[in-house]
Amino acid sequence: MDGCTEVSLTVAHVVRRLRGSHLHSQLERQAKDCLHQPEIKLESLKEDVRNFLKTSGWERKLQNAVYRELHIQLPLSHPAAPPEHLKEPLAYMRKAQAGWEKRVLKSLNSMSTELEVPLARMRPAAEQKELENKWNEMGTDEPDLSRFRPVYAPKDFLEVLISLRNPNYNSSEDVSVRSHWGLIQVPISVRDVPQLRQAYPELNLSAGQLGIDDHAHIHPGIHKLAVTLCSVSAVLSEQDSAAAQQYSRRGCPTGLRADVWALILNATNQPQDVMYYEQLKAGVIQHDLLVDKLIYKDVKLTASNDDDYFVFEDFLYQVLLCFSRDTTVLEHFAYNSATPPRSYVQGEPPPPLVLCVIPFHGFSMYVAPLCFLYNEPSKLYSVFKEMYIRYFFRLHSITSSPSGIVSLCLQFECLLQTYLPQLFYHLRQVGAQPSCFKTVVYIHNVVIVWVLGIFSLIVNSRFTGAMVPPFLAAAVFAFRAENLMEVTSSSSAEAVLADLSTLKVMPLIQIFLFATSV
Repeated sequence: MDGCTEVSLTVAHVVRRLRGSHLHSQLERQAKDCLHQPEIKLESLKEDVRNFLKTSGWERKLQNAVYRELHIQLPLSHPAAPPEHLKEPLAYMRKAQAGWEKRVLKSLNSMSTELEVPLARMRPAAEQKELENKWNEMGTDEPDLSRFRPVYAPKDFLEVLISLRNPNYNSSEDVSVRSHWGLIQVPISVRDVPQLRQAYPELNLSAGQLGIDDHAHIHPGIHKLAVTLCSVSAVLSEQDSAAAQQYSRRGCPTGLRADVWALILNATNQPQDVMYYEQLKAGVIQHDLLVDKLIYKDVKLTASNDDDYFVFEDFLYQVLLCFSRDTTVLEHFAYNSATPPRSYVQGEPPPPLVLCVIPFHGFSMYVAPLCFLYNEPSKLYSVFKEMYIRYFFRLHSITSSPSGIVSLCLQFECLLQTYLPQLFYHLRQVGAQPSCFKTVVYIHNVVIVWVLGIFSLIVNSRFTGAMVPPFLAAAVFAFRAENLMEVTSSSSAEAVLADLSTLKVMPLIQIFLFATSV
C-alpha cells in the first residue's frame, strides 16, 4: 500500500466516523445558524462560515475529534482483507481469544444457573425507587455477596497466556532467536534498552520532569520547566488536544493534570455528556444485571479494603454500573479481537442488553486512581471510558498488539533476562517466575506511571507507551536484585516485593533506562 492510498483510506475512515457523530450535527446546526449573522456575505459564504466556526471554537473541537479518531482507528490494511484480520492478524491469537471468551461466558452462565439469578431483569418499581434514593450512598449498602465469585482472576488469564503457542513457528530452527526462559513463548518482537532510550528521550537523567522536579529546591532544568508550565497553561486555554500531548512529553504539573489528561483524551463534560451519564444512570436503576453483583463484589474485595481508595467506593459503583450499560463503549470491538457478550432481560423479548466487558477480579482498579483527579461522576466517567476504549481493553484481551498484555509480559521478561540474567535464572530455579508476581505501587507513583503511559501511548507514534509498566517492573526487580538473589522460594520472593511504598517510580525508570550498562 503506497503513501497516497494510506492517506486516502485514513481520511475516508475519519470522515465516515465523524459523519454520524453528535459533533457533526452540532457543526451543521452552527453553520446554518451563522447564516443569519450580518458579517456572513453571500459572495464569500464559504470563507465566512469557515471563519465563524474558527472564531467560535468549533474548528478546534473538530480538530480535537479528528485527533482522537487518528489514535483509535482500525489499523490500515488491504481493502480486501477479512474484517477479523483488521482486529487481529494472527489466527492462533484469534483462536485463543475465542476459546477464552467461551470459558468466561460458560463460567458466567453456570453461576447464573447455580444461583438461580437471571443475567438481566427489570427491577420492580419499589426497588428502582430505593436505588435512586441511595445512589450517592451505595457504599453503605451491604448486600449478601457470599454466593457470588469473580468470573476469573488474573492468574487464570495468565495461565492462558502461558499456554499460547504459534503452531507455525519452531524456535529451534531460528538461529537468530536466543533462548527465552520466561513464561511467554510467542515470537513477538519487543524492544531492548537502546531502543527504549531512543523512544523515550524525555526520560533522560538530565531532563526535568514536571510534576516531580518542580517540587525540588534545585534542578538544572527548572527554568525550562517553568517555560513548559506556562505553555501547558496556554494550551489549556486554547483547548488544543494535539498541543496538550506535545507539552506533556516532559510530564504534567500536578495541579493541571486532570485538565491536561481530559484534553489529550478529548474527554469532555459538556451538558450533553452529563445528560448521557444521567441516561446511563436511569438504565442502571431500571435493569438489574448479574454483572452488577460482580462489580459490587470486586469493589468490596479491592478498593473498599484499600487505605487509599476506600473513600471512593460510591464513585466506583456509579461509574462501573453505568459503564456496564454504555453501548457507545462497544466501538472498541471494531478494533478488538474480542466479541461483546449479551444478556437477555428476563421476561422481555429481544433486543438484548449488550455488555462491553464481564468484570473480573481487580477490574475496579482501572478506575480507582482516577478518583483522585475527578470529583464529578460524569467527568470521571467520561475520562475512564475514553481510557478504556483506547488502552485498557488490551490488558485483558489476547492480542498481538504492542500495547496488549502478551507483548507487555514478554517485554518485561526479555528486559529482565537480558540485563539481569543471573537474577532471572535464580528466580526461575526457586519456582518464582517473575511474571507471576503482582506488585502494588504506592498511589502517587501509580499516578506518575499513568502520566507516562498516557503521554507515551497518545503522543509517541513511533513506539507504544504501554511499555512503561514492563520496564518499571524490570526496574523494581533491578532495585531489589540483591535481596531477591538470597530468596529460596516464591513466598520469600513475594515478601521482598511486598512493600514498594517507599520506591520512587520516576528515578527508578530513568536509572534503569539511562544508567543500565548495555
